[in-house]
Amino acid sequence: MTRDARSQDAASRDAMSSDITPFDITLHDGGPDVVVRWFEVSEDLVSMLGPAATDGGTGPVEIAEVAPARAAATVMVVRDVAGRGDASAPRAVGEGALEATPSAAEAPNVSDGDAVEVFMLRRRASMAFAPNRMVFPGGGVDARDADADLPWAGPSPKRWAEWLGAIDEAEARELVAAAAREVFEECGVLLAGPDEERLVGDVSGEEWEAERDRLLSREQSFAEMLIRRGLVLRTDLLRPWAHWVTPEFEPRRYDTRFFAARLPEGQIPDDRTSEADSADWVRPRELLAALAEGRAAMLPPTVVCVEQVAEAPDTETFLAWAPPMRRIMPVLERTDSGTLRMRVELPVAGGRP
Repeated sequence: MTRDARSQDAASRDAMSSDITPFDITLHDGGPDVVVRWFEVSEDLVSMLGPAATDGGTGPVEIAEVAPARAAATVMVVRDVAGRGDASAPRAVGEGALEATPSAAEAPNVSDGDAVEVFMLRRRASMAFAPNRMVFPGGGVDARDADADLPWAGPSPKRWAEWLGAIDEAEARELVAAAAREVFEECGVLLAGPDEERLVGDVSGEEWEAERDRLLSREQSFAEMLIRRGLVLRTDLLRPWAHWVTPEFEPRRYDTRFFAARLPEGQIPDDRTSEADSADWVRPRELLAALAEGRAAMLPPTVVCVEQVAEAPDTETFLAWAPPMRRIMPVLERTDSGTLRMRVELPVAGGRP
């Protein structure tokens, strides 16, 4: 079970994002396939950037030194709210399954409360990147994710390269491996099984906790663990979802692919990660309300993804709805009055961003 989050509301008032006020936004038509969304910038960020950011003409703010963006992967683990939707176990798909996506009329939409919930972490205040923010399990790609011996079942790396957009098979393989490794390390969800048709069940015991510790300490790779356990990575359980890049003004940047996956039957995510002070299942609409009231903090990519989960009538429909895989990077802009805001161009999917 996850740590009691009863103190989260009080603590999160002090954790309000210093980068954005997510609900001070307006929408503009950015073209036939893009909606432009503006995220207001707080005084803290203005102070951090200094006079150079607010002085000068309107338009994009030039950043003198732009840090490179490290490849990363994050996973939205979802499940149906009890008593609603299809609560069946993850269903395997073939390589062509992601090609038949719903039309605009079929995109997720629900108007009477949350039908799907998502597992999220709140990062510790001491973290260098996104402190105090609500996030999905994930992290950076590292050398271990390139292990060619990784047991693989499901869509091929070539197919994943096509889905993830303009990358080669090696990069696609590393991103998928990183997504699966990170979600296991951070919350104990293992997207693997003895073969391409079966899944492991409960992985919450001491032996599995020791496996996670060895991954975190780099004593073993994800591939080595799966091989020793006689398991294969079930890549068919992951769905490509979005591609976000950290804004150029941030000193620590990531080039992140977002994935979605349904919680495997019998598995129980936890809060063992040292990077978060709380972790639990979240009702999207409740989190968005807390965000609007200043009781929670999220970065723009997380806000958009949580809004999309909130629209889903069930996990089956949510996972079948594949938004366009388009690179999204917020751009800092200066208005006529000299104030700052972030411009985000979102691909239109299902009639909404």
